Amino acid sequence: MKNQLTKASALMLVVVLMFGWMNTPVHADPPLFTIESENAQLTSDLQVVTEIYGQPKPGFSGSGFVWMQNSGTITFNVTVPETGMYAISTQYMQELSPDGRLQYLTVNGVTKGSHMLPYSTAWSNYDFGFHKLNQGINTIQVKAGWGFAYFDTFTVDHADLDPLDVQPVLTDPEATPETQLLMNYLTEVYGNHIISGQQEIYGGGNNGDTELEFEWIHDLSGKYPAIRGFDFMNYNPLYGWEDGTTDRMIDWVNNRGGIATAAWHINVPRQFDTYQLGELVDWKEATYKPNETNFNTANAVVPGTKEYEYVMLTIQDLAEQLKILQDNDVPVIFRPYHEAEGNGGLNGEGAWFWWASAGADVYTQLWDLLYTELTETYDLHNLIWTYNSYVYSTSPAWYPGDDQVDLVGYDKYNTIYNRYDGLSGVPNEDAITSIFYQLVDLTGGQKMVAMTENDTVPSLQNLTEEKSGWLYFCPWYGEHLMSSAFNNPNTLKTLYQSDYVITLDELPNLKVETHSIQN
Repeated sequence: MKNQLTKASALMLVVVLMFGWMNTPVHADPPLFTIESENAQLTSDLQVVTEIYGQPKPGFSGSGFVWMQNSGTITFNVTVPETGMYAISTQYMQELSPDGRLQYLTVNGVTKGSHMLPYSTAWSNYDFGFHKLNQGINTIQVKAGWGFAYFDTFTVDHADLDPLDVQPVLTDPEATPETQLLMNYLTEVYGNHIISGQQEIYGGGNNGDTELEFEWIHDLSGKYPAIRGFDFMNYNPLYGWEDGTTDRMIDWVNNRGGIATAAWHINVPRQFDTYQLGELVDWKEATYKPNETNFNTANAVVPGTKEYEYVMLTIQDLAEQLKILQDNDVPVIFRPYHEAEGNGGLNGEGAWFWWASAGADVYTQLWDLLYTELTETYDLHNLIWTYNSYVYSTSPAWYPGDDQVDLVGYDKYNTIYNRYDGLSGVPNEDAITSIFYQLVDLTGGQKMVAMTENDTVPSLQNLTEEKSGWLYFCPWYGEHLMSSAFNNPNTLKTLYQSDYVITLDELPNLKVETHSIQN
C-alpha cells in the first residue's frame, strides 16, 4: 500500500490531497468514565473532606473531595473498549502556590510525566493529556510530588484527536518550484506515513566517514533513510572551513533522490568583548553555549552593535551556501536557532544555546532578522522554515509566528533524560503522542509536526496504535542510533521494512521538470 501511495503521489502532486487521522467523533455527556475521588483507592495519608481549616470549598460533587498534602496516591481502574488514545483529566483546586504544585501521573505502572497543577481558588479542570490505554482494565494513579491540592473527580474519555489536514502553503510566496513540490509531497504524507531520516556527523567525525550511520541502517534493514540531516556549523566567520556539507547535500538530493534537512550550530567567540569583527578564531575559542561566552544576545538584534554586525556576518556565510543549493535546485528543510527554550522559561534561564539566552522576545526578533535577511536581502527561496518547539507552559511565547514558520519540530531525547518509566540502559520506544498533539495545537493545526531529532525511534506498534502523526523522525548520529541502549535493532528493522515508513527508495521523483506545480 505504501509503494502504491508513494508512486501515485509522484503523479498527483499537482493535486492537493488532504489525508489525516479521522477525528474521533465527539462523545456526548456523560464521558466514558468518571469517578469521585473519594471512591478511588487512597493511601492512608490522604483525607476525604468538605472543608480546609474550617473553610468550606463549595462546588464539589459527591460526598467530599480528597485533600492531598505532600505525600500519597490516588488510584483507580478504568475499563476501555479498545486499545487507543484516551484523555485523562481531573476537577481540582490548588490554592497554595501561584507557581503551581507538582504531581505525577502513572498509567499501568509506568509514570507518564510530571504535571504542575496551576493555581486555582475555584474548582477547575486540568487535562493530563492523551495516553494510550489497553483494551480491558487499566490502572491510573496520581501521586503527590509537591502535593497540596484538592481533587474532586477524575475523568477518562476517548481522545478527540485533531485532523491532520495541513495546506501546502509556504510562508515564502516566492518559494522555488522545487521547494513547493517538496512541501506538496510532505503534506500528502502527513498523517498517513512517517518519513525515515538520519542525521550525519559533521566536521571530521567518524574519521571522516559521513556514511557510517547510513550504511549501518542499510546493513540492518536493506533500506536507506529518505531524509538526511546536515549542519552548516562549519561555515562561519571565525574558523570556517569547507567540510563538504553543501556538496553532500547536492549529491543527496540530485543524485540519490533524497530529502535534505539542515541545522545551524552557529558559534560565537568565547571572548567576544576582545574579538575584532573579521578576526580568525580557533575553533576551541568558539562556542554555542551561553555560559561559555560573554556575547550579549540582547544586542544581536540592535543595529550598530558589534553583536548585530557579527550576526550579519554569520548570515552572510550561511547565505553563500544556501545560494549554491538554490542554484542547484536543492530545497532544504531548514531548522535554524534550534532547541531555543531548552529547559524552559521566558527569559532564557533554561537556554542551551546563545541564541536563546536573552529570552523569548529577543529570540523571535532574531528569527525575524534571519528570515528577512535570507528571503529579502539574499533572495533565497529554497527553504522550508522549521521551528524547534517544546510543550512548556511558556513555549507559545517563543513561537516566531505562522508567517515565518512552515513546519514545527520537536527533539525527542527521553532514553536517559526526561524518562518516567523507571527503566534505564534500554531504549524508550514511546511515541510521545500527547506531545505531538500539543504541538499540533500550538498552531491550531496549521503546521505539520516532525520529530526533528531523537535518540530512540518510536516503535511501529506505538506509532500506529496511538495514531501518532509525526511527519518524520531523524536520530542523532553515533550512539544515539547505533547503541543498543538507544535503539533495539530488531525494532528498527521492523519499522524500516514496514508499509508505514517511507524510505529513500520509496520517495517519488521530486524534480520539478516531471511535475506541474500547484500550491
